[in-house]
Amino acid sequence: MQQWRGGLETLAAQELEQFGANAVEPGFCGVAFAGDRTLLYQVNLWARLSFRILMKLHEFPCQDAEDLYRGIQTIDWAQYLTPNMTLAVNATGKSERLNHTHFTALQVKKAIVDQQQDRLGDRSDVELHSPDLQISVHIDRDVCTVSLDSSGQSLHRRGYRPAVGAAPLKESLAAALIQLSGWQPTQMFYDPLCGSGTLPLEASLKALNIAPGLFRDRFGFETWLDADQPLLEKLIQSAQVSQCESLPAPIWGSDRDADVIEQAIANATRCGVLNHVYFAAIDLEEIAAPAASGVVFCNPPYGERLGRDSDLGAFYKQLGDVLKQRFKGWTAFVLSGNKELAQSIGLKSAQRFAVYNGTLPCQLMKYELY
Repeated sequence: MQQWRGGLETLAAQELEQFGANAVEPGFCGVAFAGDRTLLYQVNLWARLSFRILMKLHEFPCQDAEDLYRGIQTIDWAQYLTPNMTLAVNATGKSERLNHTHFTALQVKKAIVDQQQDRLGDRSDVELHSPDLQISVHIDRDVCTVSLDSSGQSLHRRGYRPAVGAAPLKESLAAALIQLSGWQPTQMFYDPLCGSGTLPLEASLKALNIAPGLFRDRFGFETWLDADQPLLEKLIQSAQVSQCESLPAPIWGSDRDADVIEQAIANATRCGVLNHVYFAAIDLEEIAAPAASGVVFCNPPYGERLGRDSDLGAFYKQLGDVLKQRFKGWTAFVLSGNKELAQSIGLKSAQRFAVYNGTLPCQLMKYELY
């Protein structure tokens, strides 16, 4: 099995080891691991940091379109696909002669349906949005890796968040940042710039031991020929039983925009934590620390998508002043994609972690507030 994700591979590898995965090996934008069907289902249900869980079928040398066609046809697709099932092919990566992912995907699809037509006289239809079988093909340095996508829609789309603010943080990235920070559920968690609530909600799911996959409509593996629905139902029941009844410490979120706080409340309702997490509309200048110590976490706008025309330098200075003056005894974590703005905070960071928010290089800065 393989799992591809953008950055933070070491954290993803640690998470997989906790699930009992074998031969865990971080690579570029992914982590390879081995395990059985139970582990495949379990990781899809429980992984907080991953985007997709891919099950590797085959790997072969591939320099051009003919190599690709022949290599795909060496797989017995009848094991995975019947003509009445729909399919989709997602291609990534490229080589010198296969440098267009759309062409690669079409060539793979052609090889598969030609095999079906030859052997069975019938073929699968393509369904791009919700196929019965999602096939992943990755070309790297004249090697083609063929996998089945067991997740379906990306795992970062938990399913609890139809309501998002203007520049939402992906749920999986929020979970990774929380993991990176070393925050423990016994510490109070507060996000004073929470937007539609992703950081406090991911902290709540972690603290209450709620599996993030519980909110999804379906996983990709549910329409596979060897799908084991009773096993999945057993794992879901087990996940539901293992949830905690209350938070060890408070989790709060606030934002100046009352409308996005309404979105955060709607999202908290959908993931069943509304009775645990507290959201309020509070302007940054009105904020005070709600406890003697804890972790304050925020993702302020950094000019890429929000507030491009506003005076962000002054906003960052204000954020730094609020942290310095009102959060003594706390540890703060600030994610920023703009170094100049980060300097406007006016605090000396104790530690910095390089991360990517999508394709944007960012830093998660840690401040010890005395």
